Amino acid sequence: MGPHPAVAAIRLAVRRVLHDILTDHTRPLGAPSPPAPYAPPGPLVLVACSGGADSMALASALAFEAPKLGIRAGGITVDHGLQTGSDLRADEVVARLVELGMAPVESLAVTVGRDGGPEAAARDARYAALDAAAERHGAAAILLGHTRDDQAETVLLGLARGSGIRSLSGMAEVSGAGGRYRRPFLHLDRQTARKACMAQSLPVWDDPHNADPAYTRSRLRHEGLPALEKALGKGVVGALARTAQLSRDDADALDAWARQAEASVRDTAGLLECAKLYALPPAVRRRILRRAAIEAGAPAGSLFARHIEEVDRLITGWRGQGVINLPGKVVAQRQGGRLVIRQS
Repeated sequence: MGPHPAVAAIRLAVRRVLHDILTDHTRPLGAPSPPAPYAPPGPLVLVACSGGADSMALASALAFEAPKLGIRAGGITVDHGLQTGSDLRADEVVARLVELGMAPVESLAVTVGRDGGPEAAARDARYAALDAAAERHGAAAILLGHTRDDQAETVLLGLARGSGIRSLSGMAEVSGAGGRYRRPFLHLDRQTARKACMAQSLPVWDDPHNADPAYTRSRLRHEGLPALEKALGKGVVGALARTAQLSRDDADALDAWARQAEASVRDTAGLLECAKLYALPPAVRRRILRRAAIEAGAPAGSLFARHIEEVDRLITGWRGQGVINLPGKVVAQRQGGRLVIRQS
């Protein structure tokens, strides 16, 4: 008798991603194999685990599948320090990962700042810690437990911000420097992960922040999405996830176009020429402007559509406007038919 259907589903999702990781890290074609006694160890794959159902299901699947492929499985839990007893809870997660046979396993305490609000600040601190852990351990990849439900919520949040098609594309299956982050569960729903934990008698922790209406994502999860399903019928989550993939394909194509077009709109000094920018389609032009702002020092997470629209008006609606202030103390201004974006 095979495993529970939910367990089989999460293992299959992880197995596919591990095969992709192996493909990305195989030795060059034609290179000789080292003698068996000196064969290097397999790549290390870490799982980011909060102790919740999604990440515990992911950790269990990684621990099961990795050894069969010659991959080393490790785990990281991040203690944000935002709740009483968070350090003890992190220690419990470490113990569970060790019980699954993972190594290395560690808990990382972070300090959460204030920039961008509590959710964004916690996310920034978490990813910084995970990046540092990956570098320290030489990990080939870090697995994240985001599900199809998380993807649907991300799409709706992007829609609410009015941030354009890139926000509607949600989370990528592969992201980060060198494709470090992998999300095997984006095609699985949250209930599948929870059922897999129940079938394996895995203890899980339900973060009270996920039910706290003070947080935007929590309100969306417990109020917004149920209201949409009531009004539009079941299938909203799946439809939003499909929208994310279609939007990502379109956004990737437009990003590639913008990268190719950027060189043609700069003069010999590297400044952006307004007349040439004006001739481009708006979707391409605004991508070039956003990229230029980020290169000048504007934080990508704080740079919204309204900022780029203001800069774009220096191109399309020039009436002698003054300096446009952008996040990160970056300014944009039009000077002699050129667009200058720099630190103030």
